[in-house]
Amino acid sequence: MTAAGTLVLAATPIGDPRDAAPRLAHELATADVVAAEDTRRLRRLTQDLGLAITGQIVSYHEHNEAARTTDLVARLLDGARVLVVTDAGMPSVSDPGYRLVTAAIAADVSVTCVPGPSAVLMALAVSGLPTDRFCFEGFLPRKAGDRARALAPLADEPRTMVFFEAPHRLAESLTALAEAFGPHRHAAVCRELTKTWEEVKRGSLADLAAWAAEGVKGEITLVVAGRPSPQTPELGEVVHGIRARVDAGERLKDVCAEVAAQTGLARKALYDAAVAAARPRP
Repeated sequence: MTAAGTLVLAATPIGDPRDAAPRLAHELATADVVAAEDTRRLRRLTQDLGLAITGQIVSYHEHNEAARTTDLVARLLDGARVLVVTDAGMPSVSDPGYRLVTAAIAADVSVTCVPGPSAVLMALAVSGLPTDRFCFEGFLPRKAGDRARALAPLADEPRTMVFFEAPHRLAESLTALAEAFGPHRHAAVCRELTKTWEEVKRGSLADLAAWAAEGVKGEITLVVAGRPSPQTPELGEVVHGIRARVDAGERLKDVCAEVAAQTGLARKALYDAAVAAARPRP
């Protein structure tokens, strides 16, 4: 019985071909099958790298992914080394590849990758926004209503968010983000990363929306700050409100429990401060 082959996901440059990993050139030159999102862009990349592909080249994109996955898994089970590349960045991250990975795993085929350029990580790194925790949200829906529904649950997301966006939709997406998250939320528009006209525009969502309204070109990665952590108020700031509610007839214990849950202040400290505030001053 022939041993199963290996599925290799390879990151390709997001702009500058000099960012290609040495392993990418080796895999392209030696793979039995190269599945490419765009075979024309693949040939341009091989020219830039000065190499020739000796294996079979097949197209693998969103329109034929379902049908071609079956063929590629069959080749893998026959022992082939199948390399998957997309137009830019890592396959399966907002690009074709995920379906093939899951099918290969189900068929007990080994899956590995060639690490390399990532628009998500580069944009995050240069954005100036927090990088300790982040999430990738891909492309926003094109229709205004669908976009608003997608953004609503993200308004309270505390992590930095990364989006992809088409340049002709950037202004309306930034406006929708400002409406959903507030106009003062910080963000960064990263344009043409690693290319000649690379630009990173930082500012509030409102300011960036106004800037983008004039027209923006190129590949866009958008980084948006997460919801700021609420500031815990000082004890004295909330005691007056507690006393007012108690004077209106509410139980002190119940009010303190509710305020503690809302502010993060200790319930006993609130209770003691409210009781002390009720005592007549000497």
